[in-house]
Amino acid sequence: MTCEIEIITVENFLGKVNCYLLKKDTGFILIDTGWSNKREYLEKELENLGCSPDNLKLIILTHGDFDHSGNSAYLSRKFNAKIAMHSDDSGMIEQGDMFWNRKKANVLIRITIKALSGISGLKPEKFKPDLNLDEGNDLSEYGFDAKVLHVPGHSKGSIGILTDEGNFFCGDLLENLNKPAPGSIIDDPGEFNSSIEKLGGLKIKTVYPGHGKPFPMELLIIKNR
Repeated sequence: MTCEIEIITVENFLGKVNCYLLKKDTGFILIDTGWSNKREYLEKELENLGCSPDNLKLIILTHGDFDHSGNSAYLSRKFNAKIAMHSDDSGMIEQGDMFWNRKKANVLIRITIKALSGISGLKPEKFKPDLNLDEGNDLSEYGFDAKVLHVPGHSKGSIGILTDEGNFFCGDLLENLNKPAPGSIIDDPGEFNSSIEKLGGLKIKTVYPGHGKPFPMELLIIKNR
């Protein structure tokens, strides 16, 4: 059975972030969980799409930033679903600090985001992930023909999910606000370039970014040429 993809875009004054709900007859997987101050909206969307404690198999975080992990702990309790992410980013949500393992160069961004999160009620809930995901892990035990790719660059523990159908959920490695481009924060340019090179050798048809609209992989290949 083909995997259905539902895009839930969660928006506040800081911007928009995509959550992706993958659906098969065996149940659902949720990729990323959006801003915590928009929890009611996300929860309603999930329930309208048929999510329940009986069928949400897994919550996957592409990385530890609070706009992607903000509702994870709550949804894990609400829907009785485990949370999975790469161990290199787990300290971000365990410490409640998205700059926990990033380089010290992001001083201005660090100060700005911490100030905004403090005044807007976006302070992340600290929690410990249930599962660690890494390169090559597959999701077949959850009923999905997909595998995990470790794609550092935006953060050390950034991962993507690639389905057998060629759909790639890339987190913030790439974005598509006006055109396909690198994510707004590149923590390690060398690792970012290596991750992009890795994508070129894979059978990817469509890229689903954390921010912006999905786009054909061919657009990225043409741009790199």
